[in-house]
Amino acid sequence: MSTQFDFVKEIAKYGLENDQDNLLKTLGELIEHSRKTKKMNFAIQLQSLLKESLKEQKFSGLMKVESNNYFEREDERTVREFILDKVSSDYTFDHIICKDEVKEELTFLIKEHQMGSKLRDLNLPVSNKILFHGPSGCGKTLAAYILAGELGKLIYVVNLGAIVSSKLGETSKNISKVFQKAAKEDCILFFDEFDSLGKIRDYDQDHGEMKRVVNTLLQLIDYLPQETLIIAATNQLGMLDEALRRRFDLVLELELPDSKQIEQLVKTVLDGSDFKYNSAQVKKLITTCQGLSYYSIQKTLVQAMKKSYISSEAEHRILDISVWKKLLLHEKKALGK
Repeated sequence: MSTQFDFVKEIAKYGLENDQDNLLKTLGELIEHSRKTKKMNFAIQLQSLLKESLKEQKFSGLMKVESNNYFEREDERTVREFILDKVSSDYTFDHIICKDEVKEELTFLIKEHQMGSKLRDLNLPVSNKILFHGPSGCGKTLAAYILAGELGKLIYVVNLGAIVSSKLGETSKNISKVFQKAAKEDCILFFDEFDSLGKIRDYDQDHGEMKRVVNTLLQLIDYLPQETLIIAATNQLGMLDEALRRRFDLVLELELPDSKQIEQLVKTVLDGSDFKYNSAQVKKLITTCQGLSYYSIQKTLVQAMKKSYISSEAEHRILDISVWKKLLLHEKKALGK
């Protein structure tokens, strides 16, 4: 079976030989290989790059510097600095574990967009402004990628570090550029750590600048086309400006997992691996997992699997429950749980 290294060598070879047919074929094989080896993020990003490259080859020819298109492309390059990632998503509801109420709300939102034209014929608005809030590691970003995957939309992850500027008024201008780009495309605009932009207007010392930023956001959100979604995520809902919170059609809390969801997560991770485990021992650790996020639980479990395998002289694929318990307790201590 080919390894990722083998695919990289072939891609380099065909790229240097300018053999596009074999290059595209090998890239497709690498994407499929990455999916099978559970490197989903890499597969998604590679697939998105491939789609974008093919799209540009199809629709864009050579441009003269003095043409109008040149200046449009120059503006595109400026906006690109504010986009941390631009990907298509293969994530679906099969990839998330959450409370039934959250899944029901997300399912309804997807159906709403699938029936968007019929709803608009009835003069009924389509919800396109979603706010996820809750502790870190509870699936806010994953939920955004699932919506993108289920709706077949590109997701633009906004680079807040590049948008926020020390220059007076620049932050508002940068936000406007991103919204203008999103309004032209059928996509999802995703803001993580949204509270850094939408703070209560009296919260920050620089009242004038923060007020300008929030007012700009209010106007831009109001005039966003219904085909374009904005998804914002925050760990600190209380820091968001009240007027801004009211602009969102759907505000969903993603909470820490309860015992039922922890058990489901652990089973999904272990059953998706080649590791054997003692079900009764694993079940006893469910209580120890409580208070941790989905991310922390999965991280410690995967680390325990690696440690169990590496420490085994015979390289047995058997989960050492004591190793996982130690990692869980260390994680809780580090988080002050």
